[in-house]
Amino acid sequence: MSQHDMILLAIALVVILGIVAAIARFKLHPFPALMIGALVLGLATGTGPEDILKTFRTGFGETLANVGVLLALGAMFGELLASSGGAERVSSALLKVGGTRMVPWTMCAVAMILGLPLFFEAGVVLMMPIILTVGARLAQDPGGLKGNPYLLAGLPVFAGVGVLHVLVPPHPGPMVAIDALKADMGGTLLLGLVLSVPIAILSGPLFTYWIAPRASASPPVDLVARLTRTDDRFRSPGISSTILTILFPILLMLGKAAVDLVLPVGHPVRVLFEFIGNPMVALLLAVLLSMVTFGFGLGKDTREVGKLLSDALPPVSAIMLIIGAGGAFKQMLIDVGLGTTIAHTSQLVNWSPLLLGWFTAVIIRLATGSATVATVTAAGLMAATVSANPELSPALLALSIGAGSMFFSHINDAGFWLVKEYMGMNLPDMFKTWSVLSTIISVAALVLIMAISLVM
Repeated sequence: MSQHDMILLAIALVVILGIVAAIARFKLHPFPALMIGALVLGLATGTGPEDILKTFRTGFGETLANVGVLLALGAMFGELLASSGGAERVSSALLKVGGTRMVPWTMCAVAMILGLPLFFEAGVVLMMPIILTVGARLAQDPGGLKGNPYLLAGLPVFAGVGVLHVLVPPHPGPMVAIDALKADMGGTLLLGLVLSVPIAILSGPLFTYWIAPRASASPPVDLVARLTRTDDRFRSPGISSTILTILFPILLMLGKAAVDLVLPVGHPVRVLFEFIGNPMVALLLAVLLSMVTFGFGLGKDTREVGKLLSDALPPVSAIMLIIGAGGAFKQMLIDVGLGTTIAHTSQLVNWSPLLLGWFTAVIIRLATGSATVATVTAAGLMAATVSANPELSPALLALSIGAGSMFFSHINDAGFWLVKEYMGMNLPDMFKTWSVLSTIISVAALVLIMAISLVM
């Protein structure tokens, strides 16, 4: 490693620790803390002022264009779902399935079923009204469960969606790795699904039972109030229409994944689903549908529905700004060359290809905060390894890289801030819940992949 690389790593580490200290020790709001961190990082690495501001705008804008839009649309969808009584109906049904004591298992199972076609952020946003409703009910009647009710309801969901996001196509990370390594789509999909179940159980319900009594979550009061209340002036939707409305955007995204696999590029049906199956468009269409099923169809007029949509945005506005600043900080880390430095350095380690692919993804993930960047970079670096090792399974290598891209989510990850602000956790509790959960997923997946490689 060159002296320049060592200096770059040291600067990044100091800036990251400075942001953590500013937020946790000195109680600085995350939005200005992340902004300052991004700008200081750029200046300390010798980047010109114009390039610093360009990188900041790019990272902030791209993050809000993706995660921010999903968050806003999800908030509107959740507002209509909650105010109609739909979230209450779904939470009641979930509590009846296995009883209160089985909530972590039930929530994890539902998240994995719904999360097959969903990006992580979209899955969190869609499930949040149900998480908060179930959490609020557990707070009133824990039914023998020990620990914070919102963690008991939420962590298994994040585990279920997170596992699928990095191991199972058609999520972006696995798809990139499969393409770069020329792995078999069907084989990788099957292996990813088989691995996801035990990993989700370990990182979801089992970890949740242990950590929920040892950490705290206090979602914003106004957000909980909005997403758990019902309006008794209007009739409630039926359970069937509620579930169908929730599944609608998921089915659109699942349809996109299906046609991408079976139809050629340029086919009219594929072109259609590439548009309506995009998470942003799918959620927009879901909001339009929910205006009917959770609004007009229940007797609400345009004024009432419009007010609900408008009222949904203020509670999530601060979350959007924090996520945008986190995206800007991530982009600054990438543009100053930290990802490239770490990727090249990792190639000096003489390990097995599966372990090296995982390790490369891990350190790029830790440096840049982006699972996608970690997967793309690691898969590109490891592509030549596949042709040089005929006995190596491309599917297992793709999965090991995906597993590495989930390792220890922290302050440079937009998903970290999405979970933190929705759940109302401080940084220490975030590190020992979400960050540890993401690490369990990563390490457990590696262990299982290495075990499978011994018999394949």
